[in-house]
Amino acid sequence: MNSINGPYLNKRAICSPLGAARLCQLALGSAVVAMVTHSAGYSGSYGVFCMVVWCLCFAVSVLVFFLDATRLYSYLPISWDNLTVTCAALATLMYVTASVVYPLFFVRFECPYSGCDVRDFRIAVTICSIAASLAYGAEVVLCRAKSGQTVVGHMATVSGLLKVVQGFVACIIFGALANGSEYSRYGATIYCVVVYALCFALTALFVILTVRGQNKAVCCMPFDHCMVVYTLMAVLLYLSASVVWSVFCFDTKYGSPWRPASCPWGKCPWDSKVVVAVLSFVNLGLYVADLIYSQRIRFVSSRLPTNTRV
Repeated sequence: MNSINGPYLNKRAICSPLGAARLCQLALGSAVVAMVTHSAGYSGSYGVFCMVVWCLCFAVSVLVFFLDATRLYSYLPISWDNLTVTCAALATLMYVTASVVYPLFFVRFECPYSGCDVRDFRIAVTICSIAASLAYGAEVVLCRAKSGQTVVGHMATVSGLLKVVQGFVACIIFGALANGSEYSRYGATIYCVVVYALCFALTALFVILTVRGQNKAVCCMPFDHCMVVYTLMAVLLYLSASVVWSVFCFDTKYGSPWRPASCPWGKCPWDSKVVVAVLSFVNLGLYVADLIYSQRIRFVSSRLPTNTRV
């Protein structure tokens, strides 16, 4: 817990590039939610997903801005810089996803029978959502640790940001697995699911430990060394799972390398299997990049004063 030196209100929460980015997030987020509830509308599971993303990110942004402006974060047993950059990175990914999903399912170029107002509002929602994702991305860029800068946490580094992306990709994999992927047909594909779940759980654990400022020794090893060991293990596990999943889903002995002609769009197990296979290799590449970047990271105590950028 850090003591407050100087004014209780943080002027730089507004009068700084980082403050401007957060104000843009609030303005664009409120505009998106207002337009969707007013006229643009949403329906179905994809619409609910987009609305949850926008409302959740807006609520978290309000909380972060309030805590930063009032300096109340200094009373929390967390690493504030690590928490904010993690939230910003995750919000960027979620907003990008919503910015793709919403126009894909709700925007049409032709006007409906009720007129063009609904279409225009949905286009405006898409534009504001894209702009908000850029605002969150700007916060990530402003908070990211620069070359030669002392690192007091992991999330401000490229390796830390990669862990957020790894967890996000894993969540998409879980969604595809739950969408009729038939992963329970073979023991080998069940092994792949166990690998995805194990790596996701350990990645989430490391992120939580970093956000809480607990970057000391883990299992009698320095935190950075333990991080490298885990990342190497994840690379090996994902490599095996990516190969095994592809063989047992697309080899003619166990599955089909071609999409069945009778398989309906949107409810085809083969499509889910392709999504899992592609994202498995994507996450494998992310873990390899994480392993390369983590070689150059050395931590200092997270008890040092933080939030000097705001």
